[in-house]
Amino acid sequence: MPTFSAYDGTELAYHLAGGGEPLLCLPGGPMRASEYLGDLGGLTAYRRLVLLDLRGTGDSAVPADRSTYRCDRQVDDVEALRAHLGLERVDLLGHSASGSLAVLYAARYPDRVRSLTLVTPVVPAVGIEPMAEDRREAMALRRTEPWYAAGVAAHEEIEAGRASPGAWAAVTPFNYGRWDDAARAYSAASDGQINAEAAAAYAGEGAFDPAATRAALRGLDVPVLVLTGELDGFCRPARAHALAELFPDAREAVVRGASHFPWLDEPGAFARTVAAFLDPGVRSVDVGGVRLAYRTWGDRDAPPVVLLHGRCGDSRDWTEIAGELARDRWVVAPDLSGHGLSDWPGTYGLARYRDELRGFLAALGLSGVDVVAHSMGGFAAYLLAQEAPELFGRLVLEESPPLLPLDPPRPPAVREEGRLDYDWALVPAVDAELNAPDPAWREGLGRITAPTLVIAGGPGSSVAQEKFRWLAERVPGARLVTIDAGHLVHQTRPAAFLAAVREFGI
Repeated sequence: MPTFSAYDGTELAYHLAGGGEPLLCLPGGPMRASEYLGDLGGLTAYRRLVLLDLRGTGDSAVPADRSTYRCDRQVDDVEALRAHLGLERVDLLGHSASGSLAVLYAARYPDRVRSLTLVTPVVPAVGIEPMAEDRREAMALRRTEPWYAAGVAAHEEIEAGRASPGAWAAVTPFNYGRWDDAARAYSAASDGQINAEAAAAYAGEGAFDPAATRAALRGLDVPVLVLTGELDGFCRPARAHALAELFPDAREAVVRGASHFPWLDEPGAFARTVAAFLDPGVRSVDVGGVRLAYRTWGDRDAPPVVLLHGRCGDSRDWTEIAGELARDRWVVAPDLSGHGLSDWPGTYGLARYRDELRGFLAALGLSGVDVVAHSMGGFAAYLLAQEAPELFGRLVLEESPPLLPLDPPRPPAVREEGRLDYDWALVPAVDAELNAPDPAWREGLGRITAPTLVIAGGPGSSVAQEKFRWLAERVPGARLVTIDAGHLVHQTRPAAFLAAVREFGI
């Protein structure tokens, strides 16, 4: 367990988990040991977590001067940790009550912050605190829960100044998206993780100057993510929005089905949202209530080209091709829903992906754009090209066959073992449509007006090559090129793929 000395000589401990760029994590509570953060819902797959035990909590020492438990007096502990780690600038995450500590650090040391992530933050440091009506609004979302009535009654007792251990226990389920055995165990551990004396001093008199902190944050020129849970009563979406408005470059995210500990309630959604924010090469856009992550390469003012990955892939599949195209194009590659760092909504289908592509192009203000699509991404592209030809310039379909009924049909798929970078639910959903596609999808091929290049992978492909000839004959003016590479032409033979695409005019 590594340690370092704070500004007053107090020995503070921190814990490391995961790999990659460091993310300095400040626990809430207030004054709860960092143990409860765990791996932050699998965020360790993307980042190396540096989990600080605040002074007097976890494995950190109790300070000689207990007045240093006050939030503003812990800011220099964070700075001492940054210096100890040898980091010029830090990506900083604060949960709940440590939202105040995180923003105070950013206000005092703005040049040391690279990004700021505030998770279900409670931030009296800027004058934004939960109100009784916030909690009532959140509680109303749980009215079908068996513990709802008892919890509401207990909340009113607490508000009336008649708090008791039983009342606090009755309202605890509201803090979790699911009050199951895991949540009960998580909650039961909290008493042994919180330093009650330190918690009482954390927001003591003089700790906060909201006006001064707000003024300082207006000049914080770094990306900020304010993330809350749909069910959280401590940081309702409206409070999160008010907080985000204090920063010049803030994004907001609401994790559906989550409450105050979103990494516990919805670990995948939490980790993907934060990882997408922290990756400087990734942006996100909302399409019909679904967050789509996307990567870009090249000059924003250059002619755009959109790259669509196949099923079970993501935008990283195009890295080599995108880098070459970016010499003279602005390249945009989304992660379709259920893939990569985008939301995984759980329901999928080819019509959904068609509509998702339409919404994505609209969100980025793109029309008459060149689109290069692989496999399932090609289905989305040519289905949309039938309905909205004005959205397309040129269209390249790589190993995207016509949607003819499969004979024999695909048998039920068996899930791969281990962690997946895509939502398994999309596999059987799309397989069902491939087995029995809507006849209108192939009948509409003749309505495609975009100049179209069909790229087939030759005899090494898993797709019968005559299907691509069939497709090219039905798309007006389409050209067919075969590159002996199998199904993953752009990855197996990138130079040949690029040559064909460039010769086509992209």
